Amino acid sequence: MTQTLKVGIVAGEASGDILGAGLIRALKKHYPHIEFSGIGGPRMLAEGFHSFFPQDRLAVMGLVEPLKRLPELLRIRRFLTDHFSQQQPAIFIGIDSPDFNLTLEENPHDSGVKTVHYVSPSVWAWRQNRVKKIRRAVDLMLTLLPFEAQFYRDHDVPVQFVGHPLADDIPLQSDAVLARDTLNLDLSAETPVVALLPGSRHGEVERLGPLFYQAARLCLEQRPGLRFIVPAASGQRYRQIHQQLSSFSDLPITLVQGQSHEVMAAADVVVLASGTTALEAMLLKKPMVVSYKVAWLSYKIISAMLKVPYVSLPNLLADELLVPELIQKDATAEGLAAEVLNYFSNPQDVATLKKRFLQLHNSLRCNASAAAAQAVVNLIEGDTTASANTDNRSLI
Repeated sequence: MTQTLKVGIVAGEASGDILGAGLIRALKKHYPHIEFSGIGGPRMLAEGFHSFFPQDRLAVMGLVEPLKRLPELLRIRRFLTDHFSQQQPAIFIGIDSPDFNLTLEENPHDSGVKTVHYVSPSVWAWRQNRVKKIRRAVDLMLTLLPFEAQFYRDHDVPVQFVGHPLADDIPLQSDAVLARDTLNLDLSAETPVVALLPGSRHGEVERLGPLFYQAARLCLEQRPGLRFIVPAASGQRYRQIHQQLSSFSDLPITLVQGQSHEVMAAADVVVLASGTTALEAMLLKKPMVVSYKVAWLSYKIISAMLKVPYVSLPNLLADELLVPELIQKDATAEGLAAEVLNYFSNPQDVATLKKRFLQLHNSLRCNASAAAAQAVVNLIEGDTTASANTDNRSLI
């Protein structure tokens, strides 16, 4: 192919920038003459991507901030819709950011442009009616997790499971000693360490931080040799956590800036807020206790719509309760401490859990960027029958 192939991509968050950069690199191997434009972050720009707007203009969270930014978001989407209508790409790819991208994908799809959505929204967990919009807007859904792909097959949406990039990037075996050296922790290899990760957002840290530190205090009463590490996701979280810890000065807690991966790798047990961090802890083969608390009304609304029995990715992947989940009223310092101490008291159970984590890690290790690129190539070239050899990979 000597003619330049034009690809539209919109990635609205930092995680999408990572996925987008990997996908761009992989697609370049298939098409030497290829151009990418839309919205992306620094990693995508380093691959030659042209971004019409800074990626952080799409990075909004919660309920209030998107409403405040709605006029700007609508202007950006209108510009992109007009641009890709006038200069139609061979294919349009929305990476994550479903509230923004699914609506954006509808117009090129209706105009005959092939559309891909990379990273499934949690439609399988709640607000399942969104699958109707996905069916209208998307020619192919690329999922990071195998149970997501089954959901779309059940709802007649073309789908391909490509694996998770984190599973490709994280080694099958982690090195706790190396991680402790990297963090400059003055601890022996035998010192038991618990990592506390109360979240990356202000509200999460406000609700879970003191709870986790209270649990640490209870654990220390039973096991005086324990040491604790807390990674702060940002400078703001560092200041917030530092202030919280002023009320827990009796605890042997080390606070570090960032480096959550190294902190979890250095630990024997991880206590964390439910989210993608649980997947990373699983890939690092770390026993974990998953917890979360939200406002009472939010919990009532979300729990009424929830369609899955678990909230953490390790349990969802395994379709069984591998790790404890202490949510809302069950999220108590006593409950968290009991689960942490249980791991230290039952090394054989920990060994069995790590073997299960290794199986799950292998099931997600599919060279995701290359698999996603091949799926895009198949769609461009009209090979709708091709399917990834990872689709039927067993999780058992």
